[in-house]
Amino acid sequence: MNTRFDGIAEFVAVARLGSFTSAAEELGVTKSAVGRAVSRLEARLGATLLYRTTRRLTLTSDGKAWLEHCLAALTELDKGEGVLSTTQNQPSGRIRIDLPTAFGRLFIMPLLLNLAERFPTLKLNISFTDRLVDLIGEGIDLTVRIGALQDTPDLVARFLGMQTLVICGTPGYLATRGTPLSGADLDDHDCIVGWRHEHDVAWLLKQPDGSITRRVIPVKHEIRDYEMMLASVRAGCGLAQLPSWLVQDDLRRGQLATVLDGTSGGELPINLLWPRTPTLAAKTRVVIDEIVKNANMQTYKLR
Repeated sequence: MNTRFDGIAEFVAVARLGSFTSAAEELGVTKSAVGRAVSRLEARLGATLLYRTTRRLTLTSDGKAWLEHCLAALTELDKGEGVLSTTQNQPSGRIRIDLPTAFGRLFIMPLLLNLAERFPTLKLNISFTDRLVDLIGEGIDLTVRIGALQDTPDLVARFLGMQTLVICGTPGYLATRGTPLSGADLDDHDCIVGWRHEHDVAWLLKQPDGSITRRVIPVKHEIRDYEMMLASVRAGCGLAQLPSWLVQDDLRRGQLATVLDGTSGGELPINLLWPRTPTLAAKTRVVIDEIVKNANMQTYKLR
């Protein structure tokens, strides 16, 4: 089916080179194909664009006017193609990223700020949530998810590392309340939890055979932010099951102590996800590369 752009490239080439033969050689088609394309264009426009003689080709007045419009249109198309090419090769434009609250602030945000400094045309749009987001439905370019992934063929996932959970409290709290030696002992403790997805809250405990079970615990405080959960544990308000990357400095300094070592938690995968597309914009590619590079360098201390 013919379109309004059919024949334009052939006409412009003929007008510029002065012959059907030269135009055909440049376009990589036959001389007759060029002639037919120009004839169809003239028929569609209802105007003669070229005077054809055995010796030469010349533009008619209509041909000269149409050529100006064609050249202007092609110039604009070239500009548009250049903008797209630059966008694909140089990180620029706005990128929408959703991150887990504490992990995103501690590990991913510094990387993004560094990229923003290196690439001034890159514009960040960052949100921090611990819920499961719909990347495509919410227009999100990238997200970091902690936990098992569902089968989502419209998304690409890149593994970053494993999150290990530990149960911890202050030495002062443990001296007063005692150190739990089994999962059942947790019933006698003040437990601090985050998001309550169900009526009963359970912590993950590893069994001697390596399997993971869920132990329902009594909830004393419910705090929907990892960093504030950590602050509550530091204040001696109870025990919490937290990621090792969040508490490792407190454990090293002796401000917190772990309990039920060896059985205190399972592992959850950390993945970087983005919508599957035929081509990846430079702004998205540079962020992916930066996050993955730092994960491989064990910046997160998760592996």
